[in-house]
Amino acid sequence: MITVHLRYEIDPDKLDVFTEYGRAWIRLVAKHGGTHHGYFMPSEGDSDEAFALFTFPSLAAYEIYRTASKTDPECVEAFELARRTQCIRRYERRFLSPVFSADAEEDSPAVR
Repeated sequence: MITVHLRYEIDPDKLDVFTEYGRAWIRLVAKHGGTHHGYFMPSEGDSDEAFALFTFPSLAAYEIYRTASKTDPECVEAFELARRTQCIRRYERRFLSPVFSADAEEDSPAVR
């Protein structure tokens, strides 16, 4: 399993359009076999930073998604929205491997 962490530097005057962009990608990641964990928008603190997390079963599955996103008409439309509106100034991408408890019951709120 691989989780992608995206850190965006966004235009704080274009939060509405960035939100539209994010909602599109939540659906598109799912369409291409991933699980999106959401976009995290500015609230308190920095007004020009947003984050996103999504997971694919493997790095190979992520690479298939990346290749498909370059020609999928809906993905191209989402990329174009960001380019046209310049709601994203820059972004950073990190690949993470999640760690889970060896005993899921230990993490259950009912057990605490």
